[in-house]
Amino acid sequence: MPSSIPPLRISAYTATTAVGVGKTALADALQSARSGLRANDFGANPLPTYIGRVEGLEALALPHELASWDCRNNRLAWLGLQADGFMSAATAARERYGASRVALVLGTSTSAIGETEEAYTQVDADGRFQPEQRRPLVHTPHSLGMFVQQALGLEGPCETISTACSSSAKAFASAERLIRLGLADAAVVGGVDTLCGSVLFGFNSLELVSPAPCRPFDAQRDGISLGEAAGYALVERADAGNGAAPLLLLGYGEASDAHHMSTPHPQGLGAERALDDALARAGLSTDVIDYINLHGTASSKNDEVEAALVARRFPAGTHASSTKGFTGHTLGAAGIVEAVISLLALENGWMPGTINSSTLDADCGPQIRLKGARGEVRYALSNSFGFGGNNCALIFGKGAAA
Repeated sequence: MPSSIPPLRISAYTATTAVGVGKTALADALQSARSGLRANDFGANPLPTYIGRVEGLEALALPHELASWDCRNNRLAWLGLQADGFMSAATAARERYGASRVALVLGTSTSAIGETEEAYTQVDADGRFQPEQRRPLVHTPHSLGMFVQQALGLEGPCETISTACSSSAKAFASAERLIRLGLADAAVVGGVDTLCGSVLFGFNSLELVSPAPCRPFDAQRDGISLGEAAGYALVERADAGNGAAPLLLLGYGEASDAHHMSTPHPQGLGAERALDDALARAGLSTDVIDYINLHGTASSKNDEVEAALVARRFPAGTHASSTKGFTGHTLGAAGIVEAVISLLALENGWMPGTINSSTLDADCGPQIRLKGARGEVRYALSNSFGFGGNNCALIFGKGAAA
């Protein structure tokens, strides 16, 4: 087991999803049980499914100095940076520590591949991209990180993590190591993924996409609803900031099943190892976790394995839910979106329910709740599991006022 780690302060955080721009829209949707899913209208020949689409990206223009980075993913990244004063908070950190001492760690599963798909539909007679699409820095997996680094004026370590649906959860783990090892004094972490043909048709080819809004942990669940999102958090050492009671990253765990490319280990061994390592780093037991944001995609195997893990490890009174029915499965951005939801639970005491679902699968224990509830949340766990068995668990908590 790993040793406990010094906590990190979450100095600012935000998320933009299908339910709206910023934390207020997200909190309102969670408390009113309002889903952002809608009938798929993406692409020339939309699949018969439901999606979590962010409004306004097609009309959004990047600032002139960033226009060379234009693509749907970077537009969503820019929109997300504007919410909740996050850009100002990142700028203040840059001024406080120096541009070279603020790291940037972002998760994405597709980056700007939607733009590359578009470029391939317009190739000339020689198979070359059109002149306006000859932008090699955009057509790379690291496009998102380079774009946000320029937008924020940062010069520290810059990482792109692409481990499927655990990507932006693992960004917190990487940032903690960079800060603990003295390679950075603060880090902007997060993730952005947008809808594109590769995502929609790729998941459909695996027979994982539902024709209806997803129903996590429901006995009749029949697949996922895909979504898009951008989210960020600014993490610093716990002694940074003012005297207010801080929100803290207390622990993280990472593990790989190495079982199958797209199916979790049947006993959830990798997920359980990630959980145990997160608890060890936080110095906590499962008994004190008040809220769990489950990965809960509404796919048959993922929900079965995760439900069994929660049932055998957590007290019956723990409140657990999947929030994929609000936002859709935002892939590489799922980790940051659900970290933000966990942080909101700590701040406002609202533990969301699992919307769209009506009858829980028999494998589910009493921890998984269909209805939201209010109560004191001292510690929150957020699970993120990706293809290939890439598992990550994050534990957040509230510190005492200075």
